[in-house]
Amino acid sequence: MLSLQEISRPGLAPTSFDLADGECLVLRGPSGAGKSLLLRAIADLDPNQGEAYLDGVARSDRSGPRWRREVAYVPAEPGWWSERLGDHFANWDDAAPLLEALKLPRDIAGKTVRLLSTGERQRLALIRALVLTPRVLLLDEPTAPLDEAATAAVERLARSFLEDGRSILWVTHDQAQAERMARRVLRIDEGVVREAAG
Repeated sequence: MLSLQEISRPGLAPTSFDLADGECLVLRGPSGAGKSLLLRAIADLDPNQGEAYLDGVARSDRSGPRWRREVAYVPAEPGWWSERLGDHFANWDDAAPLLEALKLPRDIAGKTVRLLSTGERQRLALIRALVLTPRVLLLDEPTAPLDEAATAAVERLARSFLEDGRSILWVTHDQAQAERMARRVLRIDEGVVREAAG
């Protein structure tokens, strides 16, 4: 279980909630409300206060890299540190089954990042996180640039991830997607997070 205790930062009021094993929790709210701020705070990518626990062990008792392997953040606009896509994966073979699941060709590894579509980059960022075998995924609008078929593929892969007892905090503006993926919904407005009806 991921448990947040009074996580806060500028633009985000103190926030506490639990995310159970095998649960997908959706986070919704208007643009600029603080959704990405919350995900980045949970991942400890920006200075923040409060504490997060994974299976009862405090975030502060883990190194930053270890925490971010276990609680993996996939931003809406993924970053790439090399033009060659394959450089972003320690072992491309680990990505092969995920490429197939997300309808991407295996030979895509030889491409340069700038030649990829927005949707390809988004799916590859998800794969880059999944090969680390995290316990929790923090997904910031992972299907926004995708067509219907690719969106369905991401949702299928997410359900498989959940069936393994892992958890997802999923940001989406799509009400139908929220209903498909989660039983609980959080709403954020002006940095204040509240539980909402699904």
